[in-house]
Amino acid sequence: MQGSMHAVLTAGLLLSGGLLTSGAAAQRDKAPELAYSLTEGQNLNAFVRNGKVAAHLLLRNGSEPRILVAFPAGNSGVGLWFEPLPRAAAWRLDQSPRPRSLTDGKGRPLHGIETIATIDAPRLALKQAVLSNVRFLRDYQASGRFLSELATSARIEGNRILYARDRIDGAPGYRLELEVLGGRIADRAILAGADGRIRLRIVAATGDTPLTGLSKAELLNAHAAADPAARNALAFLSYREKFLAGSWRFDTYFGRDTLMSVRLLMPALRGAAVEAGLGAVLARLNPGGEVAHEEGLAEFALIDHARHNQPGDAAATLDYGMIDDDYMLGPVAAEYLLGHASPAAARVFLSSRIPSEARPGAADLAGALLVRNLGFAIDQAERFARDPRWQNLIGIHQGRMTGQWRDSEEGIGRGRYPYDVNAVLVPAALEAAGRLLRAGLLDSYLAPAERAAFGRATAMAATWRRAAPDLFAVEIPAPRAAAQVGDYAARVGVPAGPALAALGGQSLRYHAIALDDQGKPVPIINSDEGFALLFGHPDPADLQAYVGALARPFPAGLMTAIGMLAANPALAAREVQNRFTPAAYHGAVVWSWQQALFAAGLARQLGRTDLPPATRAVLEDMQTKLWRAIQATRATQSSELWSWAFEKGRYKAVAFGAGKSDVDESNAAQLWSTVYLAVRPPKAADGKRKR
Repeated sequence: MQGSMHAVLTAGLLLSGGLLTSGAAAQRDKAPELAYSLTEGQNLNAFVRNGKVAAHLLLRNGSEPRILVAFPAGNSGVGLWFEPLPRAAAWRLDQSPRPRSLTDGKGRPLHGIETIATIDAPRLALKQAVLSNVRFLRDYQASGRFLSELATSARIEGNRILYARDRIDGAPGYRLELEVLGGRIADRAILAGADGRIRLRIVAATGDTPLTGLSKAELLNAHAAADPAARNALAFLSYREKFLAGSWRFDTYFGRDTLMSVRLLMPALRGAAVEAGLGAVLARLNPGGEVAHEEGLAEFALIDHARHNQPGDAAATLDYGMIDDDYMLGPVAAEYLLGHASPAAARVFLSSRIPSEARPGAADLAGALLVRNLGFAIDQAERFARDPRWQNLIGIHQGRMTGQWRDSEEGIGRGRYPYDVNAVLVPAALEAAGRLLRAGLLDSYLAPAERAAFGRATAMAATWRRAAPDLFAVEIPAPRAAAQVGDYAARVGVPAGPALAALGGQSLRYHAIALDDQGKPVPIINSDEGFALLFGHPDPADLQAYVGALARPFPAGLMTAIGMLAANPALAAREVQNRFTPAAYHGAVVWSWQQALFAAGLARQLGRTDLPPATRAVLEDMQTKLWRAIQATRATQSSELWSWAFEKGRYKAVAFGAGKSDVDESNAAQLWSTVYLAVRPPKAADGKRKR
């Protein structure tokens, strides 16, 4: 197969393409429906969407410059990496990206952008171009390696450099063209002009199938916040076919990202947008009812099918390796069907036919698909409901180190049984099954045996709610907690005083991030309590203890001036601390959506009428601290995550991926970081939002 792939590539390497003649000038002159730019760390980002064109241009500043364009169409992209520079250089965008439609050498349409940019570097030497699926561009960015099948040579003619090739199955492929407007080309390098700068016209395009964008008006209702940055990011990531997880690195469907974003955004979304998100998840269920975590598209799918000797051509590959999303669909769907949609609208949605992405050519009713997923959740929960021991909890799949949102290999500290899944999401899914059954919305889709199983779901949920959280409970005696917090603070260079003062001689209680293979808690203080706040019904005493613990200053708790950290390894062994640094993707960093989850959960719990004054005071104190930190970092709010540095006596937000030691790079547009359009600061007594 590899030999035939190489032959196809060779035949399609050098394409002589041009502008589509029909409507091209009008397309360039008309303002696009969406266009915006932002700089994050070392990355200058510009987004554009119009008709069949949707593209994210990234120009990397610093000593390792690159040009990259990602397309939601097929999750495809083109990237050009240059050799390292002796000194850092910066790009300037002289002309914002404009939509362009081109033809390839065979007259087939490609859709992309044209832009003009300048960099203050004396010389840019070509290092490597990768034109393919974004997953392969991510691989090259991370490891410096890529598949030989994807190799593309540069064609240099005069002041132009062209990379172009067909997709490996001969379908329309990918194109990247540079025209040197200031400077010249010599010996596979671009040399600056007399002013010491290089000025380039950049044209990038893909032949993969375009998506159909949802307009801002179709997305949001009147309750959405007037936040232009978040509205722009959400618009770029929202399509009738699906929501995209984030750009540039994840311009495709992710089940968990879709479900959590839809849930948190739901108060601000129009019904059609909610149903687009739920429909995308339902379309990708497997026959057993599991939710697909991620899809592989276009060229990635072609190569994946070939390597596994599978049929399917360019049909999407679907990954069912995660477990948390399996138990999110039910609660999110129930929130919409029972809390936001009218009964008539709920029934119409459930009776709609959903074309299957898991079985191309098939279609099922949305109600039947939802029953399939909830039935899976009930089946998986039966064993613990009968015998609530840690051995009967739901663990990540054998042979994997990932299974929930912390999906880097160190995300849950090499644990096996995640807290969020077992203590919160499983019982929430069971409760959703019971609520939907009682409402009668699933009557048309339940077989008699399914109806009996759904009838047991509420009682099963009660067992899970009662027994599972205690298995993750950790309490560290005050002297040991103080010693460990003090030692860790010294290691990471932050003050111990505020954290120790907040401990006040008390023991430190928290829920472990996971249990290991022996049922022992993994001692990472973590932000996943937010799931319990949004989806659970904690006892007031537990609320007071566990929220109060996280509200303490880092490293006794999670709070800093630039955000609530996702993980705090102060109580873990030193080798674990070394894996949970501010340079680790799921380490001691701030994830925007986790703060939103916690904020929405706090608001939900504060709406209860059974909280004693002391508990309410703890929740309100955490709410104040959290929103103060959220508002202090508004400029980064739509980013995926950020790191920090402690300098001159204070915390400073640092773009993740800006440091040499950072293991990855943050997305400039992240779906679940747009949820502040619906997650709003609490109102003061005068009815105005607190600032």
